[in-house]
Amino acid sequence: MFGINFSNHPDNRRWTRHLAWGADQFPLRKNFPVESLMTTPTPPDSNYPFTQIIGSGVCEVPVGPVHAGIIEPGHFRFQITGEDILKLEIRLGYTHKGIEKIAEGREVNSLIKLAGRVSGDSTAAHAWAACAALENAINLEIPNRALYIRAIICERERIANHLGDFASVCNDVAYTFAYYQLMRLKELWLRINAQIFGHRFMMDCITLGGVTTDLNSENCQALHKQISDFKLELDELIVIFEAHFGLHNRIKTTGILTAEQAASLGVLGYVGRASGHKFDLRHDVAYPPYDKFKIHVPVFNTGDVLARLRVRFQEILVALDLIDQLLNTLPSGAIHTPWVAPNKVVEGIGLIEGWRGEIITFVRLGDDNLVERYFPRDPSWFSWQALEQLIQNNIVPEFPV
Repeated sequence: MFGINFSNHPDNRRWTRHLAWGADQFPLRKNFPVESLMTTPTPPDSNYPFTQIIGSGVCEVPVGPVHAGIIEPGHFRFQITGEDILKLEIRLGYTHKGIEKIAEGREVNSLIKLAGRVSGDSTAAHAWAACAALENAINLEIPNRALYIRAIICERERIANHLGDFASVCNDVAYTFAYYQLMRLKELWLRINAQIFGHRFMMDCITLGGVTTDLNSENCQALHKQISDFKLELDELIVIFEAHFGLHNRIKTTGILTAEQAASLGVLGYVGRASGHKFDLRHDVAYPPYDKFKIHVPVFNTGDVLARLRVRFQEILVALDLIDQLLNTLPSGAIHTPWVAPNKVVEGIGLIEGWRGEIITFVRLGDDNLVERYFPRDPSWFSWQALEQLIQNNIVPEFPV
């Protein structure tokens, strides 16, 4: 995308670039005009050199890039013998949006809206990271009440996604009771989001300088009640999950990512914590308002699907308790500080613990107060590489979990 070549690199294949641009075109460079971005379908990259394993009984199974359901495209190339997976190679980037490029020249408020659309299920976390980068760039002080509400929003986002992920894994192993119970809870959770914050995913609720939605006493009572109700239901469900032999039979010792593999790949979030790595920005960096609370970081060491589910479940409980504490200590005051244009070149970094893990966002403004550079680093980049490692020596039917 930038035309940067790494000398002596073991793998110089294009991964996300595909065939949308000519060999002499580099779409993320500053001198590449947005107006010339291709709008016609990209030709198929039929000759992409996937790694092959040659041997007796080895088969190659291509999956994707088009899939059933609503997931985005991705190509998964399996090398197998029977059902055993020898190697998986993943290729993504089929819907590369050029977000870094289309951010250039935007006003700051427009950038925050764009940041909230980098990843739909992490809209709050990405928006907060972009806001934090800009606010740090000019040392803008955010009201404490706004910081608390931001944390409440992000913890609610974390819970919704962990519920959905847990449900999906249960569905993939035909544990339909758990799937429907967890999706029911997620739906109730999202409905309260819509009722109080105006959007099921709380999109555009975090804005530059603060938040767009305040919480009154009635809102706080509704949030408290939902948390209390959820804790009761989850206490019952975890007993059922832990006692279900069929679930454990499918996910225990499946998809093991060792602590060494996780460290070498720099894996973040619940995937890393399931492999023994206790790293969480809310705990380690303790950015406001998390610096005022004791953050419990659940860690497991087996690195399998079961461990990753247990981390998710524990993080739901931690987030529920944290929201309760945030509501109980919610400061009074303003929810927004006006943006002050710096009128000079400034740059900043925002660090936010999203539900998948650490989000790092870099923003640079020019002396015209418009965006010169925007780079959001999502933790998914590391998880995709981990998937290629942890799937080895498993069987094809276990791939979805």
